[in-house]
Amino acid sequence: MKKLTVLVAVAGALAACGPVKSTANILDAEVQIQAARTAGADKLAPYEWTAANLYLDKAREEVGYSDYQAGVDFAVKASRFANEAREKAMSVSGSSDTDERTPNP
Repeated sequence: MKKLTVLVAVAGALAACGPVKSTANILDAEVQIQAARTAGADKLAPYEWTAANLYLDKAREEVGYSDYQAGVDFAVKASRFANEAREKAMSVSGSSDTDERTPNP
C-alpha cells in the first residue's frame, strides 16, 4: 500500500510538469519575439518573424487543448525563429548603417 501511495504521488507530480514546462517555454518565446520586434525583425526579417509568431500561436492553441508536449515543441520552434529573426534584423540593420557611414571612393 505504501508503494502505491508513493507511485501515485510521483505520477501526480510528473503530470503537473506539463503545464509548467509549456508555460515557461511560451513565456520564453514571447520574450524572444519581443527582442526581435525591438531589433526591427518585423520589417527586416519577415519570414522568420512570421514563423515565430505563427508557431507561438500554435503553441498556445495546443496548450489550450491540454497537449502540453506539442505546446512545448511549438514554443521552442517559435523561440528559435524569433532568435533567427532578431539576429538577421541586427545584421541587416548593422550592414546598412556601415554602408551609410563609409564614404564612396
